[in-house]
Amino acid sequence: MLPSTPHPRLRRPLPRLLAALGLLLLTGCDSQLQPMESRDVNFQGQDFTVVSLDLHRESLSLHWKNPDTGQAFGDIQSLREWGAANNKRLMFAANAGIYDQSFSPLGLYVEHGKTLVPLNLFRGNPDAGNFSIQPNGVFAIYPDGHAAVRSSTQFKADGKAVDWATQSGPMLVVDGQINNRFVDDSNSTKWRSGVCARNPYQAVFAVSEAPVNFHTFASLFRDKLGCRDALYLDGTISQFYIDGTGYAGAPTFMVKPYAGIFAVFANQ
Repeated sequence: MLPSTPHPRLRRPLPRLLAALGLLLLTGCDSQLQPMESRDVNFQGQDFTVVSLDLHRESLSLHWKNPDTGQAFGDIQSLREWGAANNKRLMFAANAGIYDQSFSPLGLYVEHGKTLVPLNLFRGNPDAGNFSIQPNGVFAIYPDGHAAVRSSTQFKADGKAVDWATQSGPMLVVDGQINNRFVDDSNSTKWRSGVCARNPYQAVFAVSEAPVNFHTFASLFRDKLGCRDALYLDGTISQFYIDGTGYAGAPTFMVKPYAGIFAVFANQ
């Protein structure tokens, strides 16, 4: 599905503090702990947008096709409009992983406990690009609400049912170690997005605000964000949408149709 009419890339028209206060009011939160927090992070001279979600209090879901039409949403704006039509306000969205030439997820994809694309353990396919860099992995949310990043082989060995899952790759951090296939001074730079579960009920997403290499991006997750396992989601096309702030990540003209999209909705 081609993107809808291009939307302007907003550059944080509201201060982060005001946006965070708005989120607290919308969720009716009476605690100091914010259910969703977005912040700008500078690491090794690079700028990133980081979004942290308390999964005890925020419902993180995945969306590929419009349930009313069966057509892929394709872009965040279309998902936002669908939410509004169903009395749901989109609070956060991010592209969910790598897809194939037919704009279908390239690896495991699970919505509402239903596996729409099976786990992909095929190795060494050059057409798969970054997905084929080993190990690749799975970000999953389980029936009790906790999240985890697992390598694809570990995920298969676990054999556990999941409510939501996306497979992508490569793994950025594995058991506290940066993927040994990354070169620290590599000149291969792109906008990049990724995710980790800093603890079982805290999901952390990050997107770069300029091209960055894999090693620096992985180091961000390990050394700045405190993640022992982290998964790369995608590159040049990666964007986040944050309610009250706008779009972060790659410039809009770089963005192509997505397959899966992560989302957090609030009831209006």
